[in-house]
Amino acid sequence: MMRNLDITTLRSFVAVADNGGVTRAAGFLHLTQSAVSMQLKRLEELLGLELLDRSGRRIALTASGEQLLVYARKMVALNDEVIGRLTNQAFEGEIVLGVPHDIVYPAIPRVLQQFNIAYPRVKVQLISSFTVALKEQFSKGECDLVLTTESSETAESETLASRPLCWIGAPDGTAWRQRPLRLAFGRACTFRPKVITALDQAGIPWEMAVETDSDRTIEATVSADLAVNTMIDGAEPPHLTQIDHSGGLPDLPTQKINLYGADTTGSQIVSELAEFVRRAFREVSTPISVKNRNAA
Repeated sequence: MMRNLDITTLRSFVAVADNGGVTRAAGFLHLTQSAVSMQLKRLEELLGLELLDRSGRRIALTASGEQLLVYARKMVALNDEVIGRLTNQAFEGEIVLGVPHDIVYPAIPRVLQQFNIAYPRVKVQLISSFTVALKEQFSKGECDLVLTTESSETAESETLASRPLCWIGAPDGTAWRQRPLRLAFGRACTFRPKVITALDQAGIPWEMAVETDSDRTIEATVSADLAVNTMIDGAEPPHLTQIDHSGGLPDLPTQKINLYGADTTGSQIVSELAEFVRRAFREVSTPISVKNRNAA
């Protein structure tokens, strides 16, 4: 028959071990000595083991008691952590997280899922926009945490990753071979001037086929093989692919994924979300560029 350990009983056992006896443990737990003694007896009967050596003037743990103490501490601590997270008012409310649309995948869905499991009483509102707009919203206090894609780290930010820009097109597409090269970019995209500079330096003629504020419009145009775009290595959606241009297009600079707000709000729950974001970007393996895939 399945037997279940009771947290209250384990808490009394840990208190006796920590305080060196039933009397002090009873005072620490605000219980009577008889209540603590009864809980210890119930625990020993459940396990069929002697947990305390009562032969001396001071109560000592038996070998079985020493083994149980390790698990009891963990179980009591885990119980208190669960209760604290589910009921503590410090772990409820709303956090506004701003993320550029092109680095939402694959890390952010995982962050939202895991954070919701850990802190179900906290609502995370995700805002997806361009880096320039997100930094402006953050400066106005409209976002608690913001991720950006920038050329360098700033005094106010923390760099989570550094990855190169890559040319993105339709699977098996040929738009990248056309001249002038047709581009699809957002009006506020920070990648745009870098891409244009690289093309001009390489002597490749180009034209802006799509200039919009809609990410969906850009992705639809590129997936239809009517233009190309650039994204951070590894962040392209499944319906687009990195272009294996074999040197037909210029190499692009590395971008930094920066985090703003992790150490400025003073909010414990915002700091917790920031740690989830850090962990997600650490866990995402470094993407392998097309050039390296072909060399493998």
